[in-house]
Amino acid sequence: MKIDGVFSGGGVKAYSFIGALQSLEDKKVTLERVAGTSAGAIIASFIAAGYHLEEINKIMKELDLKQFLDPPSLSTFVPFSKWFFLYFQMGLYKGNTFESWIHEKLASKNIYTFSDIQSGYLKVVVSDITLGKLVVLPDDLQRIYGIDPNFFPISKAVRMSAGFPYFFMPKKLPGKNKTKSLIVDGGLLSNFPLWIFENKNHTPMRPIIGVKLSESMEKMKPRHIKTALDMLHALFSTMKQAHDTRYVSKSKQNNIIFIPVDHIEATDFDISEKIKHELIETGKYHADQFLMYWPR
Repeated sequence: MKIDGVFSGGGVKAYSFIGALQSLEDKKVTLERVAGTSAGAIIASFIAAGYHLEEINKIMKELDLKQFLDPPSLSTFVPFSKWFFLYFQMGLYKGNTFESWIHEKLASKNIYTFSDIQSGYLKVVVSDITLGKLVVLPDDLQRIYGIDPNFFPISKAVRMSAGFPYFFMPKKLPGKNKTKSLIVDGGLLSNFPLWIFENKNHTPMRPIIGVKLSESMEKMKPRHIKTALDMLHALFSTMKQAHDTRYVSKSKQNNIIFIPVDHIEATDFDISEKIKHELIETGKYHADQFLMYWPR
């Protein structure tokens, strides 16, 4: 069976996607169009580029996440300067190493820009905090920024979508009126864009399955907020959930694989090999349970 797939954000929790993909492959379910936010955009880009499951599995297992922590050179010699960069550059890390890694992996499949992928087969969600807009790449590039999507690097789109606020420095996009927009993590406005493949008649071309790295909305537990840091995490989590919670009705939940991995922090780039394996196994288990009764 051919389906379209939508992958949520979740940072390092994305290892769970590997298990979910294994389950889909075991059930002879093939992904056609794909979309994602943040970590989900990474997996979606690999699938759209033609990577097979075993290749994605190998890439992710060999990946040293700590290599993506690329602070400005000055902060290596003057540790206190990181607060300077956090205040003026709005992030601790540049994110250039991450973007280069995505570029390298896509280039090995001869994929560079959106023109190298079948039209409409990859969509990446980002947040424009200058214009206050949710932006879908490549669809909105021409309309909002006057940029030809055919020449826009997919690696840049994925890097922008995964630009966790205050962790990675925001990327900038030039606008039509010469104002540069600051672009951050797509999860700020839609962490799970299940709506993205709907047409005007709300009739999908083929079945759509979403993979969401969290409990279902009905099972989410109250947060314990005792400190300012707890409140900051709660604020981001609430913003990431609010848009999607209103959209995902009970009927749509029948097409969503929920993978409860809330015990892992999205930006814990120091997770062990054991945790990576557990995430993969968790993803496979919950996808297996879902597919046992799908479609319904």
